[in-house]
Amino acid sequence: MSRAATTRDRQRGPAPEPRRPDRSPRRPRPVDPRRRLAVRIGLLVSAVLVAVWVVWGSPLLAVSTVRVDGAGSLTAEQVRAAAGVAEGTPLLRVDVDAAAARVARLPQVASVQVTRGWPRTVVITVRERVPVAVVEQAGTRSLLDADGVLFDTVTGEPPAGAVPLEVADPGPDDAATRAGLAALVELPRDVREQLASVTAGSEHDVTLTLTDGTTVLWGTAADSDEKADVLVALLGQVASGALEPAATIDVSAPSAVVLR
Repeated sequence: MSRAATTRDRQRGPAPEPRRPDRSPRRPRPVDPRRRLAVRIGLLVSAVLVAVWVVWGSPLLAVSTVRVDGAGSLTAEQVRAAAGVAEGTPLLRVDVDAAAARVARLPQVASVQVTRGWPRTVVITVRERVPVAVVEQAGTRSLLDADGVLFDTVTGEPPAGAVPLEVADPGPDDAATRAGLAALVELPRDVREQLASVTAGSEHDVTLTLTDGTTVLWGTAADSDEKADVLVALLGQVASGALEPAATIDVSAPSAVVLR
């Protein structure tokens, strides 16, 4: 080796040792909190949009069944048609109040409730009017409920428990109609079945006629519950033979009954 080369090696110094690979664990890069928040908000918004679509617009929670409870004289199909709830409508978009209002327009309906039955059913619960009397006007016979509402017509035999009522102007606002109905609703069913007719010339003059021809002078609607109790007791005594039949029973003053 030349002297010059030796001198250069001395000037350069000792050769550097080879670099060893860094085996120490690397620290994770810090995540920007703003980016993390943005991701979370994006996921939340997406979840909300999916939920809104499922409930508001998808067929997953759409009406597949319209169930009718409580219908008697009305058919379930008549109630469904009146409600106007279309199958396939998302359940949350069904206007239950509007559907109930449409069903309530049916004359036979006394009250109605429309509810959602998750996940895919609409339930219509109706309470129909109960016929208490039947009245005739211009050759047409109509049924009345206990409130005096005319709600249906009949052509054959009236329903059981509906007694012929003779009044000049039947209706819920007519005082004579209300007085005649007050007598009917207080009498038990077995006694009502013995009535041939009820006549109310005015609110002060109600007369019952039994099928055997007996006349019962009822008077006004006042104390109808007490009058009914007295009449039931008297008819029971007549039926048992403890009391002689009478052509006329006056219960208009229930504390002083007169039999003639």
